[in-house]
Amino acid sequence: MDLRAFLVTLLMAWPAAQAKQIFSNQGTLKGWGGTQTEHKGEIKEVSDVFYDKAPALVMTQTYDASYTGRYHSEVRVLNAYKHGDTRFYGFAFRLPPDWQFDPAQSYDLAQFIAPFDKCDSYMPSTMFWSEGSKLFTRLKSGSVCDQKTKELPLDVTLTAGKWHKVVIQARWASNSTGYIRLWFDGKQVLNVQDVATTVSEDVPFQFRVGLYANGWHDDKGMKGTQGFRQVFYDKIAIATTMDEADPDRW
Repeated sequence: MDLRAFLVTLLMAWPAAQAKQIFSNQGTLKGWGGTQTEHKGEIKEVSDVFYDKAPALVMTQTYDASYTGRYHSEVRVLNAYKHGDTRFYGFAFRLPPDWQFDPAQSYDLAQFIAPFDKCDSYMPSTMFWSEGSKLFTRLKSGSVCDQKTKELPLDVTLTAGKWHKVVIQARWASNSTGYIRLWFDGKQVLNVQDVATTVSEDVPFQFRVGLYANGWHDDKGMKGTQGFRQVFYDKIAIATTMDEADPDRW
């Protein structure tokens, strides 16, 4: 091989050499940095509902009118971002066919969160949630003691009984050098640039996926009549490239 051919081959291989999957999980209970279930919440492996091959994870929560606490059923990845990181986060999720859509109440499906020793014991920054069949995300800036939140509606519609895939790309910064992009079922539905994407405290944030029925707690009651909720998850990844995070490409 002459020098020119060698250089062409090297350049073609360069993007693949730079791609890195920081974390991946194909729907198993193993390999996580931890789990969190509260009250009657559960996290299980299942083999009858999955994205491309068994198993997958199912997160469940059950409403209890006598309970005043929160309703997390989540798995977590530690050290998912810090200031200056640029990363992709991908996962697939499925609502069961009988999911009751109620626009008056929210259900969080993924979030970035960190512990703090002042003003807030645990503070989520970016979250990804549903209200009825609509989806939302958000950015949080300022400091943990003076939080500023920007809600970002997404022009997509959830379908019960169908797998959806999400890829989030973010440059995490507390000044205007940050950005966030989001793809839903392969279509880009968010591109916000030149903004602060996290708070000023430079601490490692976790990435959590799972059902957090936050509306039951925040609204001090359940809307609708469906007191048992479950969400399925599969193909969760954190990576340095889109291909390594997209559930259809790894």
